[in-house]
Amino acid sequence: QVQVVESGGGEVQTGGSLRLSCTVSGLVFGNNDVGWFRQAPGEEREGVSCINFNSRKRYYMTSVKGRFTISRDNALNTIYLQMDSLKPEDTAMYYCAAEVRFGDDFCQGSLANDYWGQGTQVTVSS
Repeated sequence: QVQVVESGGGEVQTGGSLRLSCTVSGLVFGNNDVGWFRQAPGEEREGVSCINFNSRKRYYMTSVKGRFTISRDNALNTIYLQMDSLKPEDTAMYYCAAEVRFGDDFCQGSLANDYWGQGTQVTVSS
């Protein structure tokens, strides 16, 4: 049984930083591409950043390039999202997912609910 658990959300002021963590169990993490997604109220879920199994490939959505950094530690079955220079428009529920697909210009989560976490709320106040 796959388990995906996010942590690290919270409320910060504009320009602040947060670091999200996600631990994945129940699959061979070191062979798996993973990523972060977010959904704001009334909006569709969007792919924020993805990373491949050996950290050699990364995707970032345009609006977070230069501000967010994705990384992973395969020994700990954990991925991270360092978020700097946060803006109010970054406010959303952030989800971690395994079994993602991504390329140079897209980051797509699995259709199976099993590979998604429950989400962690990020709120950026102005």
